[in-house]
Amino acid sequence: MTNIAICAPATPITRDHARALEELVAAEFPGTNVTFHEQCFARQGHFAGDDLVRLTGLIDCANDPAFDAVWFAKGGYGSNRIAEAAVARMNEAARSKTYVGFSDCGYLLAALYRHGIGQCAHGSMPVSARSENGRKAVRRVLQWLNGDNSGLEPSLDGKIPAVAFNLITLAMISNTPLMPDLGGHVVMVEEVSEHLYSIDRLFFHLSGVLPRIAGLRLGAVTDIPENYVEFGQTEEEIARYWCDRAGVPYLGRAEIGHTSANKVVPFGLASPSRAA
Repeated sequence: MTNIAICAPATPITRDHARALEELVAAEFPGTNVTFHEQCFARQGHFAGDDLVRLTGLIDCANDPAFDAVWFAKGGYGSNRIAEAAVARMNEAARSKTYVGFSDCGYLLAALYRHGIGQCAHGSMPVSARSENGRKAVRRVLQWLNGDNSGLEPSLDGKIPAVAFNLITLAMISNTPLMPDLGGHVVMVEEVSEHLYSIDRLFFHLSGVLPRIAGLRLGAVTDIPENYVEFGQTEEEIARYWCDRAGVPYLGRAEIGHTSANKVVPFGLASPSRAA
């Protein structure tokens, strides 16, 4: 039995979201059990409870030896506010777990990866289980947590370590205590709901702060707002431009992003989940 704890380090989900995942797991993954921490449904303004409530929910899940994995329920904004405190409070049980999420939860994945805590992975989250397209992405995570690698990003070769982040999240963690050493890694980035000029600005920032990485792959860039004037470059042209300026190999596209096609990217060298 694969036992998965679910908490919400940033924004809350509803009980309908939880039921949708529970029904999917019961129907298709009989060897898996999902447990939603009550904190997932807490609300304080934008957040799934205040910082202490969210931190406590995460630590409850991470430090409990009964669970094999911690799956972040939803992104939004807020996991950065508790990431440093969380890794400082994690015990030995937390170090043997798998942690899955993406978007804003990349702050936590970065902190965990920096401190060598568990197996981190960029993957879709339980909030997507209510739609048919969302369930496709959720299934990939559940399959991977049960040892099936068919839903991994296809460019992973098991020889060069990789990570995947939302572009703005990666830019925000650079030069902070959350930033892991990404030297020698293939770095994959994706983005949603940002103007192309903002994409360009984020790449400008990252081109000056990333260590010598093995290369960059660009995932989906979706829901780009229309600007009053056309920027003049596509998202891929922007990525190529800044890779050339920084002397970083541009390796092409990656199948990650805020879409139902989002694939799983284990941090480091791709392998079956520790939860399997």
